[in-house]
Amino acid sequence: MQVDETWDAGDLGCGELIAALLKRVKSLKPRQALRVIAKDSGAVLDIPAWCRITGHILRHAEPPNYIIERKEG
Repeated sequence: MQVDETWDAGDLGCGELIAALLKRVKSLKPRQALRVIAKDSGAVLDIPAWCRITGHILRHAEPPNYIIERKEG
């Protein structure tokens, strides 16, 4: 899958990670993809849950690497 941007979130935890992720995904155009490198142990649960709640598509999840596609509209 083509990745349009990469963001190394390092060890950001739940609240900080999700807030920053929201800003990053909003800067993408619909159907563009963001590669996130998240080393916090909670990211394994937080990122998939965030995608389900927001409707963005989790294309790849192999910790610490995640690829999120921005939803249309």
